[in-house]
Amino acid sequence: MSKRWFVAGTDTEVGKTVASCALLQAANRAGYRSAGFKPVASGSDITPEGVRNSDALALQRNSSLALGYDEVNPYVFEEPTSPHLVSRSTGVAIERAVMSQGLAALEQRADWVQVEGAGGWFTPLGETWTFADWVVEEQLPVILVVGVKLGCINHAMLTAAAVQAAGLRLAGWIANDVTPPGARHQDYLASLQARIPAPLLGEIPWLNDPFTQDTGRFLDIFLLD
Repeated sequence: MSKRWFVAGTDTEVGKTVASCALLQAANRAGYRSAGFKPVASGSDITPEGVRNSDALALQRNSSLALGYDEVNPYVFEEPTSPHLVSRSTGVAIERAVMSQGLAALEQRADWVQVEGAGGWFTPLGETWTFADWVVEEQLPVILVVGVKLGCINHAMLTAAAVQAAGLRLAGWIANDVTPPGARHQDYLASLQARIPAPLLGEIPWLNDPFTQDTGRFLDIFLLD
């Protein structure tokens, strides 16, 4: 059976993709057949191959399996805004069944499937449902990415509480240094560790260009078992 994980962020721009790529690298090193999956992405570029999202491309590059872009990212939108808004304006409805079918197809080929969300935990994908609703339907264990900065303790506690209230397993969390560490950095980490009811998988340090580096070495994925 495939190991399936959903990477949730405490907010947008906290490094979900950096953490997802690090997890894929760590899984590859451990010998897993890995696949990254970003079912919905907004904020993308027009390329000769079509509309492409940089986060989804990073997941594609770091998957050990050779995957087509559409397998990694079935719903891609150009405008950088909430998916439910760009879905409405473009007339392209985001369907749960398509997302689930894409996940199931990857599970047939991979034994480690890394699913990355969009925005925060309750990001709307339609008028009446959110990304969290789909994660609950799929019963995916959640890995929380915390962008370590002022305000992160509150955001992390709220998100962790929401995940647990939904009846899902909070499998672990990753500290991602989105800014150079300040004077209170270690205090933030200690406070987070004392309050998030899941193991810390590792801390990804502040890096100028994390997508060109081996960030998997900072994580211990065996704490997820």
